Amino acid sequence: MEHITELARNIRLVIFDIDGVLTNGSLFFDNRGEEYKAFNSRDGHGLRMLMECGLEAAIITGRQSRLVEHRMHDLGISRVYQGFRDKRPAFETLQQETGYRREQIAYLGDDVIDLPVMKQVGMAMAVADAHPFVIQHADYVTQRPGGQGAAREAIEFLLEAQGLLQDKLASYLQ
Repeated sequence: MEHITELARNIRLVIFDIDGVLTNGSLFFDNRGEEYKAFNSRDGHGLRMLMECGLEAAIITGRQSRLVEHRMHDLGISRVYQGFRDKRPAFETLQQETGYRREQIAYLGDDVIDLPVMKQVGMAMAVADAHPFVIQHADYVTQRPGGQGAAREAIEFLLEAQGLLQDKLASYLQ
């Protein structure tokens, strides 16, 4: 566990997948083809906590969705890369834009299309219900499944490793 905590201490940017990570992976469509997704509000607040503590958040997702644009805008996340089935070009662009070294970046994913980026970052994370092959290649695996608090759990682990979580939680009592 100490090795994982050491990895977490270096993280400045956390990249999140959407389907299966910030949602439970279900895709809902109405008769007109409009897409619906359910986001966990605690995950959303965790993303806000992450950024309020000085870390950055970004999204790289294989699908394209106006819902994702809307939700990420609502959370204040501006680095959103959609429609990348091969996520490596988006990761390379993100790394160039931010200037972060690979060991300063974490990625939270759930499926095999996340692996090419997960293998390049300093800390690869997977949700509890991720594909077994993804779990096999993760440094950290949440206890919660995707879309049900997994992102919040991963965020709190990172903040705790960096000595930021307790002060952040205490700020809600003031």
